[in-house]
Amino acid sequence: MALPARAEELATQAAAGDPAALEELLREIRPEVLRRCVRFLPCEQDAEEAAQDALLLVARKITTFEGRSRFGTWLHTVVTNCARKTYADLKRRQADPLTEAHTNTRPDPRTTSVIAGSRIDLLDSLERLERAHPGLVAPVVYRDVCQMEYAEIVELLGLNLGTVKSRLHRGRQYLQQWLRETP
Repeated sequence: MALPARAEELATQAAAGDPAALEELLREIRPEVLRRCVRFLPCEQDAEEAAQDALLLVARKITTFEGRSRFGTWLHTVVTNCARKTYADLKRRQADPLTEAHTNTRPDPRTTSVIAGSRIDLLDSLERLERAHPGLVAPVVYRDVCQMEYAEIVELLGLNLGTVKSRLHRGRQYLQQWLRETP
């Protein structure tokens, strides 16, 4: 994650309990967190919601950052999980007949851009992959959505490079198959 150079230092200070460092860290990382959320979520308001959730989670969980990996790598996980959770929550709310916003669970292709529709299909397929093969999701998300380097993924997941590449390959195969089936 392309963070300001000072973010690593601020994260270490914030993890040690410095509230001023935490406040400055949140201000520094906000643009990048939002940019990453936009990669997942086609609607700007949804991305904003996910970014706020991610920043709140960083504020709450910063003391769990132990510095064994880079802060940017730790933050990748937080942002990815928040964006995917926001999407799942929005989808669940949309499908709930008790909510006012109840509509079809699939967006209308006449009013959805090709890019947004592709992201929705990908998010749906990632949810399916999570249910069927949970160990394959993280390598795909980190490499193909977050565009992380293999070394970062290896460090983050604690797996060897061959295992990461194998899981990535298998995950992509499932996604390709399911995306072809999407109407």
